Amino acid sequence: MSPLLREIRRTPLLWLLAFVPVLFVAHKLRPEAHTLHFVLSVLAVVPLAALLSHATESVAARTGDTVGGLLNATLGNLTELVIALTALHAGQHTLVKASIAGAIVTNTLFMLGASFFLGGLRHHAQEYNRASARLQAGLLFLAVIAILIPSAVSQADSVAGSEFMGTLSICLSVLLIVVYGLGLLFSLKTHREFFGSAEHSEAGEAPWPLGLALATLAGVTVLVALVSEVFVESVQEAAVTFGMTAAFVGFIVVALVGGAAEMVSAFSAARKNRLDLSVGIALGSASQIALFVAPVLVLLSYVIGPAPMNLQFWPGAVVMMLIAAMTASLVTNSGRSAWFVGVVVLTVYLIFAMTLYLLPPRQQGDGPGPRTTTEPPAHRASQMSKFATLDAAAPGFGRPGYSA
Repeated sequence: MSPLLREIRRTPLLWLLAFVPVLFVAHKLRPEAHTLHFVLSVLAVVPLAALLSHATESVAARTGDTVGGLLNATLGNLTELVIALTALHAGQHTLVKASIAGAIVTNTLFMLGASFFLGGLRHHAQEYNRASARLQAGLLFLAVIAILIPSAVSQADSVAGSEFMGTLSICLSVLLIVVYGLGLLFSLKTHREFFGSAEHSEAGEAPWPLGLALATLAGVTVLVALVSEVFVESVQEAAVTFGMTAAFVGFIVVALVGGAAEMVSAFSAARKNRLDLSVGIALGSASQIALFVAPVLVLLSYVIGPAPMNLQFWPGAVVMMLIAAMTASLVTNSGRSAWFVGVVVLTVYLIFAMTLYLLPPRQQGDGPGPRTTTEPPAHRASQMSKFATLDAAAPGFGRPGYSA
């Protein structure tokens, strides 16, 4: 424990860990103070993300950036998975799809673009393994195509009913999970020599012992999930206070806070000229959500949900995910990066963010008719209100005729 305590003492940012117990106490004693919970949860997530970043770099120093990036992406995605499972149990399918789309777009564009930008400010030019980046970008593009097909078929063929859409979604989910597993086998086992890290000259500080790093990763991941749950509970009221639209909160704010731990790891690695780790975290997290998390949620909806969920997303979300995947494929084609490449990727993300921020709120009675999602029972009312922000985000962004 001494390396961990020494790191906390010498890093002022980690002193903000004091806000973690303060947040839980405030949530217990003043459950109605949503704006206070919002501010405290953001202050608590930042040092937890920094701690997770240091632990991830220590693991990556022994396992390689490929495995380190995969581990960080997996642990970081646990937050999104916990939120999605709770919403799935409450029957909020639109919410689950909104969280999936927001996480994919944020990880692909914001995390990757900011890593290129921050690393390029410190280093004139940076190199990373092109084969690894292109594999992750290709897998992400494949998953978006699988998500696009149900939506396209539904729009083009009115005969396609719910039974057909459910069967197609199950088949596509199984296929995506199999492809994800084969991708791991390909990159970590049969052809791992092609996916080594690019050489970088900057030496980092001595890593933590592997046992301490793994224990820190596990403990901090649990805390991040708990803090994120409080954040989601409070963000709706805080959005009203700060004048943010529901669409902006659902796709941008929640996704940024949910992925804070991964982002700090990616940004820190880019500044240390370890761009392989940054690209692995950003694209690895996005492809894991699209290829594994989303299909698993579809399959689990038949077990824990009041009604099955399909892979039919509303058109606005599909367009954003498709553009994000194409942008990642284009910018990672050369295996080299500079700060302006990050500016280009971030600009695409800012276009989406500005559109969602300025999007007029959906008026009562506008748009499609009543949803067909099974109404959850009364004992789930608290869970429904907890996730009302994201559920409100989806209908407001270009989904004519869509029903969850």
